[in-house]
Amino acid sequence: MFETKYLVRAPLLDPRQNVLGYKLGWQKKEKSDAPSSEADLRQLLAFVGEHAADGLGLLYMDAVPALLSTEALKTISPATTVLVLKQGDLLGARHLTFVASLIERGFGVALRDAELGCLISNPALLSIVTQVEVAPDHPDLAAISRLSQHSDSSFSVIVRQFPGWREFDACAALGLTGFFPNLCLAARESNPHGELGPQTALILKLMKMVQDNADVRELERVLKHDATISYKLFRYINSAGFGIEVEIESLRLAVAMLGYRPLFRWLSLLLAATSSTGFSPALMQAAIVRGRFAELLGRGTLPKSEAENLFFVGMFSLLDRLLGIPMQEVLSRILLPEAVVQALLAREGAYGPFLALVEACEQEEGCSALHADALFMTAVDVNQAHVSALAWAQNIKL
Repeated sequence: MFETKYLVRAPLLDPRQNVLGYKLGWQKKEKSDAPSSEADLRQLLAFVGEHAADGLGLLYMDAVPALLSTEALKTISPATTVLVLKQGDLLGARHLTFVASLIERGFGVALRDAELGCLISNPALLSIVTQVEVAPDHPDLAAISRLSQHSDSSFSVIVRQFPGWREFDACAALGLTGFFPNLCLAARESNPHGELGPQTALILKLMKMVQDNADVRELERVLKHDATISYKLFRYINSAGFGIEVEIESLRLAVAMLGYRPLFRWLSLLLAATSSTGFSPALMQAAIVRGRFAELLGRGTLPKSEAENLFFVGMFSLLDRLLGIPMQEVLSRILLPEAVVQALLAREGAYGPFLALVEACEQEEGCSALHADALFMTAVDVNQAHVSALAWAQNIKL
């Protein structure tokens, strides 16, 4: 069963790098082009039905015809689930009937590795599939994309896997969405001058003041220098999550009610969203997932304050990429506990193993099991924290 398997995700990005959902699968121990077995796919469906939280956006999962009538499909949400099947699996009349019944129930069905000739010669197939998934170097990508825009077509085109940002940019120019499984490993051009924008500098100043326990009135004075940050703070404190019956309109009262440690956490989230060098919502969301994932892994094994520190470890592990400056420069501007710095620079110290596990769970081929064993955690513990972090990050509004 899935008690020994580790979940991996590939975010689905639109042309503006917004995360629309995820493709889920089990991590492989080594690189392999072999398709997942029916047993693995069945276990993935069972896991999603039992553990996946609402609010993840669209969830894509590979499937085979044998799963189309399985009981496991009854436990997952049709409106947010897309089953991905190979072209050869859908050419039989019996399988087409199954697919049509799934779509009637609200599921999406994507066709993987489609050939242009097959699509053109099978109008019955095109009339029911909701998406066609192709590689970024597919020789007929442009033609399939044009076919999807035909008046009597009902499908959209999704790129199966972006190897890097160059391929993403090329497909984004065509208006295509697609999966970016190695998003956190793909290098992107950074800020050549290492300069921070004025809003970034202001947030760093506020974070330093919070760390120094500055007077609330001083924090209010600095906050007034930026209407955007003040507006976002009001929106955050007045959100439904706080349950405040009377709307807060005073910056001083907002800071006082929020508290210094939660304020520092909120400023950390805001900091990651202030890049002036080509902000990536997808990378921002990956940083938030890392932070929440690491924090959830630490709960139950570490004191509360240390588990909260893991949030900053995860968030800040991508801050150099988000701000376009080296990690050493980031750390020179924010005073962090030594254990946090050790984790960020060398994946060592008390927090390093947690960050290493979070990063391992981002890779299609990896050793999540080794990192989890080092922390005496089971695959179930890790996977539950993983999907909870994805749901939490998907619903953060800054």
